[in-house]
Amino acid sequence: MNIHLETERLIIRDLTEQDLDGMFALDSDPEVHKYLGNKPIKHKDEALKYIKDVNTQYAERGIGRWAIEMKETGEFVGWCGLRLYTDYTFNNYTNFHDIGYRLRREFWGKGYATEASIACLEYAWNVMKLETVYGITEMGNEASHRVLLKIGLDYIEDFHYEPENMMLRWYRISKPE
Repeated sequence: MNIHLETERLIIRDLTEQDLDGMFALDSDPEVHKYLGNKPIKHKDEALKYIKDVNTQYAERGIGRWAIEMKETGEFVGWCGLRLYTDYTFNNYTNFHDIGYRLRREFWGKGYATEASIACLEYAWNVMKLETVYGITEMGNEASHRVLLKIGLDYIEDFHYEPENMMLRWYRISKPE
């Protein structure tokens, strides 16, 4: 297991096939997918495909979403981190780093998304030496909107994402001086 970051309450590490049950619990929950196009998964092989896709991103792009686990218990919370988008275009942008997170419902409202995201931004600035990080939320996802604002991203504008026929919000943060 490759641990990248630790916070007061969390370990942030590579996503592995050992996370299959946690990923399935996360992505099969309709409430989790309410602002993700309403497409919860139905089979564990879909969760396994996501894990394998993320591991391919680690190999090809040097970055991908990371697993979040509780430091005290080792319980799978969800994922967070940076993704280099080279395969999709959002708001006329391709080849950009996006910060994101997805948590199992029982971990909502406890500050974990904020805590993990702050650590990931520090990694972006100090280890990856990025100059800019972007964020995306679906319109109406006020919880994620608040997290992105709380960690310092600026809301830029709303845009229509044609492939999924969704209205999304676009955010940006630049490396602090």
